[in-house]
Amino acid sequence: SEYTDLVPKPMVMIGGKPILWHIMQIYARFDHKDFFVALGYKSEVIKKYFLNYHQLNSDFMVDLSSGVVNQYGGNHVDWKVNLVNTGEKSMTGGRVKRMQPFIGNETFMLTYGDGIGTVDINRLEHLHLKHGGIGTVTGVHPPSRFGEMVIQGDKVKQFEEKSQLSTGIINGGFFMFNKKIFDYLTPDEGCDFEFGPLQKLASEGELRVYKHDGFWQCMDTIRERDYLSRLWDSGNPPWMRW
Repeated sequence: SEYTDLVPKPMVMIGGKPILWHIMQIYARFDHKDFFVALGYKSEVIKKYFLNYHQLNSDFMVDLSSGVVNQYGGNHVDWKVNLVNTGEKSMTGGRVKRMQPFIGNETFMLTYGDGIGTVDINRLEHLHLKHGGIGTVTGVHPPSRFGEMVIQGDKVKQFEEKSQLSTGIINGGFFMFNKKIFDYLTPDEGCDFEFGPLQKLASEGELRVYKHDGFWQCMDTIRERDYLSRLWDSGNPPWMRW
């Protein structure tokens, strides 16, 4: 909330780039570069970022007498980014349903805009296509909020600032679905995604899990934002080095 009065959560910066950019980098690593972003709260912030992306990531010269801009250099990406308004107050299920005209009958991947990790997208896709069910969710070990110590007697043998707990699996937010998921959703603003549709898929045996044991971190608090920023500032963040 310290930031999201001004920008939507996917635009909170990690190392000078919005977390949305970091998530897209994960998919691009596996050659998935055609993105559809479901917009809602403060959609104009995300639109402006991508409209100006080329300029923001380039050097350029402005001829003030004519207004001509010449760009040169820069570090660019070959992504296609589709920005679609899905309602300022829509919940997650309604947003996904409103993307149906753009997705059509294709199998597609889906993720939230506030979590990153070393999820192997190829393995997720392989499992999904192999089991033939409607959906696959990535299960992750939740990170410890306060860090974790491994002790032997009265000696600390290992200390981790924010380790992945060895027990428990939660929804990591990286999904894959076929077109039948849309039958479980409505375009209503109040249509949630997890409470209702995913529960029904699970009860019908149509939801499988891809277990991810590597790094994963959500960004719900300023503490978590600062933690991700420190990882980035180290020069070797885990979600960029695998």
